[in-house]
Formats: sequence, structure tokens, C-alpha cells
Amino acid sequence: MSAVARRGAVPRSLSLASEALVARGGVLLLAVALLLLLTVPLASLLVRSLEARSGEFVGLANFAAYFASPAFANSATNTLVFAALTTLFTVPLAFLFAYAIQRSCIPFKGLWRNIAMIPILAPSLLAALSFIYLFGNQGWLKFVIEWFGLKTVYGLPGMVMAMSFASFPHAVMILLAGLALSDARLYEAADSMATPGWRKFLTITLPGARYGLISAALVVFTMAVSEFGVPKVIGGNYSVLAIDVYKQVVGQQNFSMGAVVGLVLLVPAVLAFAIDSAVRRRQKALLTARSVPYAPRPERLRDTLLLLYVLGISAVLLLVLGMAVFGSFVKVWPYNLSFTLNHYTYGFEEAGVDNAWRNSVVMAAWCALAGAAVTFAGAYWLEKTGIEKSRWFGWVRPLAQLQAMMPMAVPGMVLGIGYIVFFNDPANPLGFLYGTMAILVISTIVHFYSSSHLTAVTALKALDNEFESVSASLKVPFYKTFWRVTVPVCLPSLIDISRYYFVNAMTTISAVVFLYSPNTTLAAISILHLDEAGNVGAAAAMATLIVGTSAAVTAVFFLVEWWLVVRTQAWRRTARR
Repeated sequence: MSAVARRGAVPRSLSLASEALVARGGVLLLAVALLLLLTVPLASLLVRSLEARSGEFVGLANFAAYFASPAFANSATNTLVFAALTTLFTVPLAFLFAYAIQRSCIPFKGLWRNIAMIPILAPSLLAALSFIYLFGNQGWLKFVIEWFGLKTVYGLPGMVMAMSFASFPHAVMILLAGLALSDARLYEAADSMATPGWRKFLTITLPGARYGLISAALVVFTMAVSEFGVPKVIGGNYSVLAIDVYKQVVGQQNFSMGAVVGLVLLVPAVLAFAIDSAVRRRQKALLTARSVPYAPRPERLRDTLLLLYVLGISAVLLLVLGMAVFGSFVKVWPYNLSFTLNHYTYGFEEAGVDNAWRNSVVMAAWCALAGAAVTFAGAYWLEKTGIEKSRWFGWVRPLAQLQAMMPMAVPGMVLGIGYIVFFNDPANPLGFLYGTMAILVISTIVHFYSSSHLTAVTALKALDNEFESVSASLKVPFYKTFWRVTVPVCLPSLIDISRYYFVNAMTTISAVVFLYSPNTTLAAISILHLDEAGNVGAAAAMATLIVGTSAAVTAVFFLVEWWLVVRTQAWRRTARR
């Protein structure tokens, strides 16, 4: 071999070694970050639950004391009843709504789909405030509650209604996907045998959507179990586990007992996640290579009835949102309905809402930027570089994949308590993060990491691994392939991840309710404070401001996505012949 060839081979070998080091280092960095920011705080929560308030080890004494108290039986029963009723109320409504969009010929399907997503832009507290305006002691529609034999909307009835509003879009999204695909041959065979419509629905449609129904039910159930804002605002004296956690940590500063209640709250969420994972593993493809995609045919009676139903549900969703907006602009509900901006000026001038809103926008922006970048890079390290360059890395890659899915099973309040116990420890060198904007951003990214990670993985799996192989054969560094090929192709998903982080950061309350400081109070937290002070109008104004901000930024994201797709995704458009 010539000297020139040897000199060229050495730099190339060094380049390959550095690429492998970066790839393996990226997987290791992701695993360590998830370990420090998720696994260790949860482990610290477990350790704290075994200690007394003074810090000495007491074993399971805290659990025994809590399980023996009347509060546990009452709160646990109430939590399960609340979650079960919310699930039984929400899932059938969401299924019929999704069925109308996917399996009928009603007009303006895109409009109804977008209206169904409106609750995602609002904090769950908005629904609670709206139902107080509608069905409270001075509500316009209080007589409706009385028709059903209920004395008040406060307590379980209001909680179920408000939580159903908040969880409705999540169930609809899952069921839309569950009803999207079906084999038309099954319906054609049923028609050839003169099978009535109701029997086709029971024997073909429902069995085909059963996995979507189970997943939707588990998602709604988990959301209700871990919900804090709705019971706090409209729950009255109806005690649930999430309220117990808040009372122990914030009210009594008893972190040991708060850790116990948090771990109890974790149990139903983990069980639901395990059941959902088992169901997904058993799910079979509804559309095979021989299948014929099902397309609904017009039926006047069915389409008319479903259109009326969709109109009714959409009207209710808009009414709940509009009621909060309306309440934020009237002087004194319901005695003086004249227009005013007093609730907004009070919030900005007296209650410091301007700082809280600004903090929320800043936190959401950081989550959108940093969260999307970290999530997509982490998914790329695991799914792409990990395939070729980190195969020998043993347990690190599976560990990182496991930790990436863990946040989906961890309620926000449990994560928040874990962060208090871990980051507020004087011996922790990362303790300087406690009470800062950074810990709010980190906790929010970790809280919503799993869904974003799955989105990124789905986008990356659509790319053939040959891209990396060809790049390696052409001696192109993997980071150039990542920047020039992977990112442009996955750009729509990357923007979706960023938008998801921003909207959830604006509306979240469960994790951050334990982590904010006077200088980092968030908009959703301000709603709680204003409601506790009796300023329902100002609380509604704050909720309206959150919705407006989320909607405006979402619109900007859609415009940016459209512009970028037009400029960089020309290959997606079918060539004209």
C-alpha cells in the first residue's frame, strides 16, 4: 500500500471511530438523562415513602397508617368511581362521533374534527369554570341539574362533566384511528346475505374497533384518575387521591405521606398502561394486501341522524368554551351581564397574571424548541444510529427505550412529587434547578416525552435503513445524513411534536403545581389561585387567555408547516403525467 493510501486510511478510520463514539455516546447520554430526570426521582419518591417526616427509616409504617385511615378508603373509592363514570360517559360519545366522521357521508367532516379537538387547547380548569357558570347555584341551566334529581353541580356530577369535556378529544383521536381502516369485503359479504345494519355494526364494526375502544377507555380512565384541576375547582367536598396528594404536600408539608399517596395514585395508571400494552401486542392488522378499503355509501336516514348528533356534540363543546369566554367579559355573573374588561385588568394589574402568562409562554416556547430537538435526536439515536453503530452496546439501548415509555404510565402529580423529593435534597448537586424556570421546562418535557417519542419513532421507521447504509458506503458522516435527509423528510412530524409540547405546556398543571416559585408562577396555576380567592371571572379570563394563546400559536405552527412542506417537500407531490 502506498504512503498516500495509508495516510488517507488513517483519517478515515479516525472519522469512523468518532462517528461510532458520537452515536454510542448519544444513546448513553439519552439513557443517563432519562435516568436522572425520571427514574431517579421516582426511586427517590419510593425511598421517601419509607421515611418519617424527620427522615428516619420507618419501613411500611406510612403505608399502613394511610391504608388504615378512613381517608384512604373514601378517596380511593371516589377516585375509581369518578374515573369509571367519566370513562362510561366519554367513550360512547366519542365513539359515535368518530363513527360519524369515518363511517358516514356527513358534510364538513374536517370542521367537526377540528371542533372536537378544541378542548386540547384549554386547561381542564376551563371546563370546570364553564359548568359552574352553566349549572352552578346561579347558573343559567341549573334547572337541568334539578331535572335529573341533583341538588348541585359541585362534586361528582360536575367533575364527570368537566373531565368528559377535557378527555373527549383524546378518545376521539384514538377512535378515529381505530375506525379508519376496515375490509370492505366483509360488508359486501354481509350485504349479499341481506344482513341488517344493526347486525353488521355488532358483528363487523364493533369487533374491528375493539382495540381502539379499549385504548380509548384506558386513556380516559388514566386521565381521570390522575386529574387534579377539575376536582379542585368543581369537586366541592368530593375527595380524590389527587387532592389528597396536594393536601399532604402543599397543605401539611408532609412529603413522606405525600409520597405514599403518590405511589398509590401510580398503581391504577400503571395497571392501565400494562393492559393497554398487552392489548396493542395482540392487535392484528385490519387491512391486508388482499383487503379492499371500506368507503361508506350515502344513506339518508343514517347520515341525517349522525349529522344531528355531531351538530349537538359540537354545539356542547362550543357552548362550554364560549361560556368561559362570556363569563370573562361580564361584570357580575349573573346579575350584571354588561360588557367589561375588569376581569382582565384585575388579573394583569392586581393578581400578577401578566407575569404568569409570560412565564407560561416562555416555558411553552422552551418546551417546543428543546423538547422537539431532544425527543427527535433521542429517537434517531435509538432507531437509526443504534441499528448499525450501537448493536454491541448491550443493555444501554433497551434501557433507554424502556425509560422513554415510562412517562406514559406516570401521572403528572407523581412526577412532580418525585422532583420535589429529588431536586430539593440539599445533597443533590442539581438542587440549584429547584424553583427555576429550567425545572418547569424539564418536568414538562419528561411528562409528555412518551407520546412525542412515539411520534418521532413512527416517522423514523417510515424511512428505509438503506439511507444510512448508502451514506456509510459513500463515506458520508451520519450527522450529514441526519441533517440533509432525515430531518427534511420527517419535518412535518417534528413540527407536530413541537406544537404538542407547546400546547400541553400552556395547559398543564399536575406536575408543575408543586414546582413553581413566586417568580415562575404559570398561567394555569393562576387560575387555581384566582378561583380559590373567589374571583371566578378573573379565573375565566385567565383560562380564555390560555385558549387564545394556544389557538394563535397552533395556527402559526400550521402556517409554518404548510410553508416548509411547500418549500422542502416537493417530492411528496405526485408528478403530473
